[in-house]
Formats: sequence, structure tokens, C-alpha cells
Amino acid sequence: MGQEIPRSHFSTHDFDAFNQRLRMETDYLQSCFSENRFSCLHYTGGFEVEAWLVNRKNALPAAVNEEFLLRFNNPNVVSELALFNVEFNVHPQLLKGNAVRLLHDDLSLTWEKSRAIACEMCADLMIIGIHPGVRDEDLTLGNMSHSKRYDALNKRVLAMRHGQPLKLDIHGREHLDSVHYDVMLEAAATSFQIHLQVRPEKAVRAFNAAQIVSAPLVAISANAPYVFGHDLWDESRIPLFEQAVDVGEKRNKRVTFGYDYVEDSLFECFRENLECYPVLLPMCDTDEPVENLTHLRLHNGTIWRWNRPLVGYDDGNLHLRIENRVVPAGPTITDMLANATFFWGVVRALADHKQAPERLLPFPIVRQNFYNAAHYSLESSMQWLDGESYLVKDLVHNQLIPMAREGMQELGVDAGDYNYYLDIILGRISSGQNGACWQRKWVSQHGNDMQLLSRAYLQRQNTGLPVHEWDI
Repeated sequence: MGQEIPRSHFSTHDFDAFNQRLRMETDYLQSCFSENRFSCLHYTGGFEVEAWLVNRKNALPAAVNEEFLLRFNNPNVVSELALFNVEFNVHPQLLKGNAVRLLHDDLSLTWEKSRAIACEMCADLMIIGIHPGVRDEDLTLGNMSHSKRYDALNKRVLAMRHGQPLKLDIHGREHLDSVHYDVMLEAAATSFQIHLQVRPEKAVRAFNAAQIVSAPLVAISANAPYVFGHDLWDESRIPLFEQAVDVGEKRNKRVTFGYDYVEDSLFECFRENLECYPVLLPMCDTDEPVENLTHLRLHNGTIWRWNRPLVGYDDGNLHLRIENRVVPAGPTITDMLANATFFWGVVRALADHKQAPERLLPFPIVRQNFYNAAHYSLESSMQWLDGESYLVKDLVHNQLIPMAREGMQELGVDAGDYNYYLDIILGRISSGQNGACWQRKWVSQHGNDMQLLSRAYLQRQNTGLPVHEWDI
């Protein structure tokens, strides 16, 4: 969805032409899977971070991304759905040696330059799952970024809903019931999207492993307990995003954890894209070679699986990667790199497990684990590979951190680096404090003032200390 399109109005011919190209490209991709035309000599990692531009004085959303991006002029920092959001990208690294530190330094350098630009505009940058101070009235079309792709997305979602408004109905510690007439609700949910380019022969195992690890991953990283002042799930971004682009499909939701494991190849997801998901953005370009998979990738970008398979090109070579979307942004760059290290390490270890973990843990249990973790994070429990149920704190401490260390060692990442980041995860476990827990503790002590909470959060974020070390 990052690519711009030249217009936002489409005809029946546009849909017919796009669907024809989509079928051709899907057939071509099937042949690539059949003939194993994918390259990847070593696992490669990267990520994207969605951030909020905020007023420097009160930490509330500031709709100034156009001026900010014009001043910064950095191709790795781009617009997002709302005028108060931007996205940061890094250069992918082979996951070996000092890769994690290089990724950290890459993002940190861009981040500090960005904050300097924002400061010139009396603004700052915040990374969090859902900004606690964002108001219902902030999420309007007047604050939508001036991009044809977002305008088209909004029109198509509402058209597929036959003009019916989008509805938020989230039951957590409190109940939120809200109605919206556009897709700007999506802008409230900001994430840290972890990418893993995988070896073709390990793609199925790695994708299923990403599904399995998503529950403990969201449990340790939860950072979005409040929506419009309502105390909901520990990671309320999960239900909010699922409802923000609900086009009314009963089974094949546009935002989904899925319904089963991948069996034979990741092509199963792309076939499902073709057969089960109506096209949202039929921007057809018949001059594009089928081999570029332009239409297939655009269509895939409008289906937001919590673990999404991607195809891309490196120097003309086709590759496969997994985009894990379950982790919220923040609370700090160090926290996010710790989350990524945990993900990469556990996925590698599970993908190399002697017995395929997907044969040990039924998918309905994996799905239940995921939503339970999003609801209760560090206080959740989940069933694991041996059929036993564990408190997530015990599971992470006793089984998953050692597994992550093993996976990162197998990748060839420097032990000093991965131990540093995984110790941060252990710090959250021992302190019982992730981003969601810290926000609730602050409110318990200082009161339910979301603007003051936003300011307190931003102040601590700017210290650079990982969240388990934040005071109240």
C-alpha cells in the first residue's frame, strides 16, 4: 500500500482489466513456486516504523507531515494515512554479525535527524501503538494525507459496505462503541512491522512459526491500552485495526490472523488473494511486464494479514519474505529492536525444530493464544507445543528466550548484540512492565487525563531508556 496511484476513480473496465492482469500474474507466480525461482542465501531482516507527529508542548497529534516531509526530503521517511503520521524504513541487513546493531544505528540516525526537523516546526515524534490523546474528531477526512491511494481506499471500502458506516465495538476493561464514516480509524493504529526474508525451502516452516510466535510477541510488546480515553485491551490496536477497514466480508476479513496454517507453499496465500478477496484498487498498467507482479503486489497490499507473505526483487532476483504486523510502535527504538530480535530468533529456532511445531499446536489454539495475548498481554496464559498451558511470563522466560538465543546463534548474529536485546525482554518479564502496563500504572497514579499521559509518555520515550526502566 506504500505505492502511489495516479487516480482514485475507477470504471468497470478498470476492474475487468485489473482482474485479468491479476490472474496472469498469479499464474506466473505459481510457476515461480513450482520451479523454485526464488533466491535467498541467508535470512535477511528489516522493519518499518509508523510514528506520530505531535505538538511539542502538549504532545497531541500535529497534522503537519507534508511540511515535515518536504523539509526532511528523505526517501526512507514517507507519508502515512493521516497528516499526523509518518513511516520510517531502514536498509535490510543479512541477519549475521552485527546486523541488529546496524539496524538500530540506521533507525536512530534517521530518527534524530527527524526530531531535529520536527523541533524546527515546534513538533516532536512519538512511537506508540495508539496515541492516548487522539480524539474521535481528529480522525476525519480533513486530516487524511493528500494521496490518491488513500482517497481511493476510503471510497472503495465505503462502496463495498454500501455506504454503511464503520463501527468500533470493543469490549475490554471498558466498552467502546463508536461509529465512523471513513477509514481514518486506521490512522489511530501505528505499528512496528518486522520483515524476515527467508530461504525458499524454509518459507512454509518460517511462516507458520511467525503465526505461532505472534501470541507471545504481542504479549511482551503490547503498547495500546487506551482508545478515546477508554481502557480496553492491552493491545487495542488489534481489534481497532480489524474493525477500521471491515468491508463486510463474513469470513475473508481484510485484516485477519487467518484460519489455518500454510501447508505446501506460500503460494496458497496468493491464490486465496485471487479467489477470495475483491479488488480494492484496480489501478491497471498493461505496460508492466507480468514478471514484475505489479498488480499482484498491489492487491496483496490491501489484505492486511497479521503475518503477510510478500514477494519482491533484489537485483532482479525474486525473493520471499514475511511481514509480521502484530507489534505496536514504541515505546523506544531499543524496545523495538528487542522485539525484532525476539521474533527473528524464535522464528529461526521454530523453523529448524526437529518436529514441525504446526503439527504439535492446532491452529485454532494459536489463534486463541493471539487474541488472548492482545487482550491481557503479560497477564495472559497460552497453550504451547507440549499441550500444556503456561503463564506467558513463564513461557517467555523459561522456553522462548533460550529458543531466541539459539535461533540468533544459528543465524550467526553476534552474541553480545542479541543477548543485550533479549535481556531487555527479560527485563519486561521480571518487572511486569511493557508499554501498556506502564500507561495503566501512570493513569492509576495520576488520573485519567490522556493529554497529560501523552506528555509523560513522550518525556520518557525521549530519555531512550527501555520501557521496563520507566518510572511512574
